[in-house]
Amino acid sequence: GGGEAERIVCQDKDEREGFMLAADLKWDMSTKENMYCLAMVQRRELYSVRDLNASHLPMLRNLQEKCLDTIKEKFGIPRSLIRVYFHYQPAYYHLHIHFAHLRYAVGAPVIGKSLAMSDVIQNIELSSEYYKKATLIYYIKDGHALSNELDRHGLVVRE
Repeated sequence: GGGEAERIVCQDKDEREGFMLAADLKWDMSTKENMYCLAMVQRRELYSVRDLNASHLPMLRNLQEKCLDTIKEKFGIPRSLIRVYFHYQPAYYHLHIHFAHLRYAVGAPVIGKSLAMSDVIQNIELSSEYYKKATLIYYIKDGHALSNELDRHGLVVRE
């Protein structure tokens, strides 16, 4: 056991609204409090929240509803105990969404690194181009390649 296919929790193969939800390798798939899954969207042209606008709301809602329903059905974890969020900046640039149990400390969103799915949806409802225009503050460690590049251009704020 433990193959990649076994870690797929659910999948929607629709070209516009589809996704694949998989259990993260950090989770044993049985300890509820450690539940941690990632949903990858089908659409390859979406890299981060910066690419999202009102045209993507059906995809985001579809993904959120189907993933939360499936996690409840398969693992018995109600939506009220699940955090749904994006990282910004993401670890890799293929739009993906984190689903983590509220009690899972490793999967806890960090201020300056995470954006709640509900906030992302609401912000896009308020302004379709919100994430194209918004200033998003995020934290990176000294010595990180991006930190070094920003520092070279005088764009790093240190207090």
